Amino acid sequence: MAKIQGAVTIDNDRCKGCELCVNTCLQHVLGMSAKVNGKGYHYAYMENPGACTGCTNCAVICPDGVISVYRAKVGE
Repeated sequence: MAKIQGAVTIDNDRCKGCELCVNTCLQHVLGMSAKVNGKGYHYAYMENPGACTGCTNCAVICPDGVISVYRAKVGE
């Protein structure tokens, strides 16, 4: 049976570092970067990409709409 693998892209320049996406991720995929973007905010990134199921919780909760989630079937 194929497994669904998710991938998250985050517009680092527009992320304000609110951490809502990190807190809502049940798979603990996202984390906050130690680096800052051009506006001085720590931004979210995929800390544990292999655990992403593509559930879209992070994208739905993001108040600025900077997160996109993609899904693909892997391993038939």
